[in-house]
Amino acid sequence: MAERITGHTELIGLMAYPIRHSSSPAMHNEAFAYLGLDYAYLAFEVDNSTLEDAVKGLRALKLAGSNVSMPNKTVVHQYLDELSPAAELCGAVNTIVNDNGKLIGHITDGIGYMQSLKDYDIDVIGKKMTIIGAGGAATAIQIQAAMDGVKEMSIFNIRDKFWDTAAETVKKINTKTGCKAVLYDLADLDTLKREIDDSYLFANATGVGMKPLEGKAVIPDKSFLRPDLIVTDTVYAPAETELLRMAKEVGCKNMNGFGMMLFQGAAAFQLWTGKEMPIKHMKEVLGIRYE
Repeated sequence: MAERITGHTELIGLMAYPIRHSSSPAMHNEAFAYLGLDYAYLAFEVDNSTLEDAVKGLRALKLAGSNVSMPNKTVVHQYLDELSPAAELCGAVNTIVNDNGKLIGHITDGIGYMQSLKDYDIDVIGKKMTIIGAGGAATAIQIQAAMDGVKEMSIFNIRDKFWDTAAETVKKINTKTGCKAVLYDLADLDTLKREIDDSYLFANATGVGMKPLEGKAVIPDKSFLRPDLIVTDTVYAPAETELLRMAKEVGCKNMNGFGMMLFQGAAAFQLWTGKEMPIKHMKEVLGIRYE
């Protein structure tokens, strides 16, 4: 890294909290080095209380851009100049591009998730999925999946501050795509089991399973799963969450969040640099492999 840093090196950030567990800096910096691009990528611990100042700093220091993760995805838009159509529809941003002083917000999470499924030979198009979550990543996945052609979607969430967001997402899906979506309360475990039983794929798109909720799962036990069900988790640290441990025990084809992280990162990488991320090389470096 020291050999690569020059007076012309452009900086790209990652603003989230917690964030020290992230593999994004290693991924992007390796890709920059591999392609000989003069960029550096650093993680910054930023939550909602410091987000506005951080975005001002991004603009003032002329960073090339930044990734944005929890808990900032659904609030950072208010500090930006423009949103991509997908980010506006999702109400969330995970990538900021500094276009000569104009800060443009994009969302690549949904693209990354759907591409990771395809990369693992999972075809959910025309089928039903059950997904838990209503935050920025969950919303992006739900909308992208519906736009790509998922036939039915059962969305579960607790009745927290994101409940209204989930209801709005369902409305958008039902009015603007060919997918049929329904929102359910996660506390209704009988309905959750019924909908999972009727689904091709079950996805956790919450932070349950990562610190500080490591060792916890969004379902009570493995009886909610069956061997021919596909189970995915957006969490990648730890690589095996409690949900995925149960899925493996039952015999489900399963996938953690590494693939989504890689492919959403690749989409952001291209927005910042105009270059394609070297996917094959990055899989080798990050140890991403499908079991």
